[in-house]
Amino acid sequence: MPAGETDHRPWGRYTVLADEPDHKVKRITVEPGQRLSLQRHAHRSEHWFAVSGEGVVTWDDEEIHFSPGQAVDLPQGCWHRVRNDGAEPFVFFVVQGGSYFGEDDIERKEDDYGRV
Repeated sequence: MPAGETDHRPWGRYTVLADEPDHKVKRITVEPGQRLSLQRHAHRSEHWFAVSGEGVVTWDDEEIHFSPGQAVDLPQGCWHRVRNDGAEPFVFFVVQGGSYFGEDDIERKEDDYGRV
């Protein structure tokens, strides 16, 4: 998806802010009561930075409360997801680094919306 476009998902939406050969940057909004799939990537790592709302990050077997100003680095291959237990949208930025950034580099272990 080219920079500047927004993709709507069952859990919220994301906007691609930069899509370069060596990195990709997204702004992600997770709506209240929603969560992303438990997933991992074979070709990229991710740096997440929270800007508004509250979220809970699952990283392998650990859960981390995530609030504005906090950041987390998710290495390539780790299982991860984020959920929003709050009443407000949870917004964070993702900087992806690696060799490939396509949406088909998502291996899902669990998904609330039936995606494989």
